[in-house]
Amino acid sequence: MRFTLPLLLLCAAPLVAALPEIPSAPIAKKGALLFSDDFEGDKRPAQWHRVVDTFAFENGTLKGTQTRDKDQPSADGKSVVKAHAAVHGLEVPTKDSVVEVRIRFEGATMLDVEFDDRKYTGAHYGHLCRAQVRLNGVTIIDERDGGMRNDIRAMRMDPARKAEGDKLVEGRSATFPLSLEKGRWYALAVETVGDAMRVSIDGKAVGYLKSSGIAHATKSKIELGCAGKDGFFDDIKVWDASPAN
Repeated sequence: MRFTLPLLLLCAAPLVAALPEIPSAPIAKKGALLFSDDFEGDKRPAQWHRVVDTFAFENGTLKGTQTRDKDQPSADGKSVVKAHAAVHGLEVPTKDSVVEVRIRFEGATMLDVEFDDRKYTGAHYGHLCRAQVRLNGVTIIDERDGGMRNDIRAMRMDPARKAEGDKLVEGRSATFPLSLEKGRWYALAVETVGDAMRVSIDGKAVGYLKSSGIAHATKSKIELGCAGKDGFFDDIKVWDASPAN
């Protein structure tokens, strides 16, 4: 059988999953204001706590700097301290919420807003879901039922089962292209309602994902992360929320 060149190219092209359609309107309706901090003054609200301790309060902002750049032996030489982004935690329990915070990249490669439940044992370290922002894109991840789910994580760490584990995380994240600038402040909003998360920057919707792990009912904490050198957060607000429609 003979094929024309266009058909041959079509047959040879890999199948790429389409990105979810991003709702143009908010998915969350703000309720009670649960928390706010403009990082001014000398005292911080008691809800803040250190996680991966390379954050500092500087000039009215929260500054993150990743120092665990690569895997290193532990002090006793019996284990490995893994490379990890800087993380600062906020003890504000939510189910559905709107988180708004200003972000600025200096040398940072990634800034994120994450939801965890440390009492949940079905996923590594209680990781549930997150929105990661880079200069060239935003990624929304369902970690509870994706890559941090204990059985899937174990598969992907086993070379013999990695492909099986990779198959199970398909559809549990989505990355949307962006074009942001170093040194500029952006207003980031993360709406989480039911099993859906929607991300906006400067009022424009830039990412959306529906996935079962996002619906986890006891999001006991919010964490801010910074990969790379020097990323900034300011003027954070957290609202309780309900579905907009």
